[in-house]
Amino acid sequence: MFVEFFEAIRDFTETGGQVLLVIGLLIFVMWLLILERALYFFIWHKHFKNETIAKWNARQDKSSWFAEQIRQAMISRVSLRLNGPVPIIQALVALCPLLGLMGTVTGMIEVFDVMAISGSGNARSMASGVSKATIPTMAGMVGALSGVFASTWLARISKTEKMHIEDAMAMEH
Repeated sequence: MFVEFFEAIRDFTETGGQVLLVIGLLIFVMWLLILERALYFFIWHKHFKNETIAKWNARQDKSSWFAEQIRQAMISRVSLRLNGPVPIIQALVALCPLLGLMGTVTGMIEVFDVMAISGSGNARSMASGVSKATIPTMAGMVGALSGVFASTWLARISKTEKMHIEDAMAMEH
């Protein structure tokens, strides 16, 4: 079963060219980061959030300028932990279609090479280059779409959690 799976992947990457391997690696890293963020939100964030709120509630002074600066620093620390690799994930999402475009260009170069060598537009001889032009584009777009949904979800959760902490640590006047 695993042998057939790896043979299918090998055949797919041969059909799509070397750029497809880079796109696959990029998507793999992107989804590892997305899963890490999801695990952080569902497992570790609650503890850090409760700890931060407890530290704030344990303070005597909650209304001075100094207390406001401490409150802002605590909220910033939570926000930094919440966002973590989200900007990296967003950059990887933007990189997926660009790598797909690079695969398109390299595939089309192969098509033009075949046309220059054969001297005609023989469809059979150009098929390999056309597949190397279209498959990386498709893979880059699929990776970008899946990453856009996930990164938007992560950014929304991060923003919501930051607002919850700000509300829980509201200043007393």
